[in-house]
Amino acid sequence: MRNRHSTLADGFALLERGVQHPDVVLLLRCFYEEQVGRYGFAEPATLDSAAYIAPHGAFVVAYGPGGPIGCGGFRWYEPETGTVEIKKTFLLPGARGLGVGRALLSRLEDQAAGWGARRAVLETGVRNTVALTFFVELGYQPIDSYVAGRDPAINRAFMKRLSPVREPVVERTTSR
Repeated sequence: MRNRHSTLADGFALLERGVQHPDVVLLLRCFYEEQVGRYGFAEPATLDSAAYIAPHGAFVVAYGPGGPIGCGGFRWYEPETGTVEIKKTFLLPGARGLGVGRALLSRLEDQAAGWGARRAVLETGVRNTVALTFFVELGYQPIDSYVAGRDPAINRAFMKRLSPVREPVVERTTSR
């Protein structure tokens, strides 16, 4: 199995959670507030619970020593083409630049690939230059918007082909 999740610093863990879990609710509220501050608006901070539980999708929370520090999920977008959509990837400011985001996104990609997904799509906004750079560095390629009605002056869409995973992804905590 690929061990692409081992970039986390001491004591960090990635755990699957339902979108109604209090840690998810807290992180999505923080994400919403950051988006409103950046753009003046944001998508709702709530998610459809059924879309983010197996076999439809998954949602993962990153934990540091003091509690939840980030989150992200995926859901089937076009099952017939093997496409999942990555949603609500977010890290609290103090958790950025530590490898947590890379590990979180790798976890989501590997889990989706383990379920048979062949590609992942996601969106971010033009004012989030760190996210734009991050996704490109991780192999995501710009594509035309896949969501009708998105403002092309604000929204950017990306796609990445996923590699097959031989073994299922298991929850893990890393420490040295």
